[in-house]
Amino acid sequence: MNDALQDYPYQLIPLFPLGVVLLPHMDLPLHIFEERYKIMITKCLENNQTFGIVFFDGADIQTIGCTAEIQSVAKQYDDGRMDILTRGKKRFVIKDMDESRPFLQARVLFFGDEDEPPTAEDDDLMADTLDLLRELDGLSTTSRDYRALAQLGPAVLSFVIPGLEGFTPQERQPFLETTSPRRRLEKCRAALGDVIKRMQLSTDIQKAVGGNGDLKAILDKAGVSMD
Repeated sequence: MNDALQDYPYQLIPLFPLGVVLLPHMDLPLHIFEERYKIMITKCLENNQTFGIVFFDGADIQTIGCTAEIQSVAKQYDDGRMDILTRGKKRFVIKDMDESRPFLQARVLFFGDEDEPPTAEDDDLMADTLDLLRELDGLSTTSRDYRALAQLGPAVLSFVIPGLEGFTPQERQPFLETTSPRRRLEKCRAALGDVIKRMQLSTDIQKAVGGNGDLKAILDKAGVSMD
């Protein structure tokens, strides 16, 4: 990641630690209810400003996050609470925190992707990844415009896929930190396979619990112990 850091001075941005990972191009609805974040979001709306989201697991705050652009305010309550829709924009690494205002701020350095010349294997990687996405969607009867997704290219698609439902914050964070689109897409291919296995296991367990299968045999096949 260090090779892709841009030689820009650190910038001070509002910071929102959350139990989620925001990725570029990913839509994230938020319910704003804490007083300090009501102040922060109001200021961002007034100044047409983005804010940073970093993953907080209850113990540690990650140092790499993504800025969130407010797309719309879905609802504003009388007490100042808000339902907003945000979209991930730029990745950043935190230098240090600033607690001089009611809400948290951080000095950050923005970074982008490495320059990566296309290779002959890229088309196969894209096709494999989209085939797995179709398989995953078939498990949930989801339909997408796969032709449009194919036009996005590795850099964008490798953020769009881990932004889909089914990926945990711990699975998304490495995508945020990886500056090679090709390596991210390889991670997508591997991760989609894992998500498919989880969904298939969940479906099989539900059938077994309903009396349509051998639960122990299903768990044994998946390498899961009942002990």
